[in-house]
Amino acid sequence: MRIFEIGENDAGQRLDKFLLKAIKSLPPSLLYKAVRTKKIKVNRKRAEAGQKLAVGDTVQLFLPDDLFPEASDAGEYLRFITPSFSVLYEDENLLLCDKPAGLPVHSDDKEETNTLITQIQAYLFKKGEYRPAEEQSFAPALCNRIDRNTAGIVIAAKNAASLRELNRLIKERRLTKKYLCAVHGKMDKPSGVLTGYLIKNSQTNTVRVYQNPVPGGKEIKTGYRVLAEKDGLSLLEVNLLTGRTHQIRAHLASVGHPLLGDGKYGVNREDRREGYKFQALYSYSLTFDGGELLSYLNRRTFTVPREKIWFADRFEETPL
Repeated sequence: MRIFEIGENDAGQRLDKFLLKAIKSLPPSLLYKAVRTKKIKVNRKRAEAGQKLAVGDTVQLFLPDDLFPEASDAGEYLRFITPSFSVLYEDENLLLCDKPAGLPVHSDDKEETNTLITQIQAYLFKKGEYRPAEEQSFAPALCNRIDRNTAGIVIAAKNAASLRELNRLIKERRLTKKYLCAVHGKMDKPSGVLTGYLIKNSQTNTVRVYQNPVPGGKEIKTGYRVLAEKDGLSLLEVNLLTGRTHQIRAHLASVGHPLLGDGKYGVNREDRREGYKFQALYSYSLTFDGGELLSYLNRRTFTVPREKIWFADRFEETPL
């Protein structure tokens, strides 16, 4: 028999969700069968797969020992990972990191280990704030994501309570993110809200934006403000009023202003010759509004320093 004691980072989850995280080798079919046959109990009483766990609960499992690998060396591989992000802000609940362009946030078909989330876990592991061997179902997690070749602020939760609150604030649109981008051409107006209808092609990982409603199209709204114009380029501050895949890049390209360096929604041959190998897009500002656990951050704005925004030097006389 194995016993799990439910701690702060485990509480609030369904029993089945907790066990699938805590025991990676446990097949879902075996899990649900064990619950039905009373081989999995909570506080030594019959359990239900969907019941919520609370701090202090104990989960008893009458399952084969080979399902429980030793965890003494859990996370040791993190010692050999060197973070490449910058820390914008950090406290006991969360980390705001400045992700460089070219670094994926999560694993994909091309990258398995050197990702932002792995680097964050390595950073916290080396500080002694994340101890994988002592965790049963939680690991530091990202609350938002940006494209591999987009730079800027990404939020990571250090504990389960802050993860739940940050996810709620994002869902309720209580966090305001602003972007800087450099686009080709001059905008028709100094500021405004672009509207369109976006259709995603999952096979090609691209989207297409239409100016008028189309079947299957999702409405998008992109607010912008022109900060500077120079050498045929415009520096924009962008506020996403809706959040869709590649929205900023595709929406601006659809109205004739592709981002500097963007080869997916623009022709960037000349941009690459000038040394721009990533799209000029930076998630540079984050403002908090509301929250309970994170109420101390209410109305605070965090901004990436101008000198770290790699394309801003094209507009060096413009204050940000």
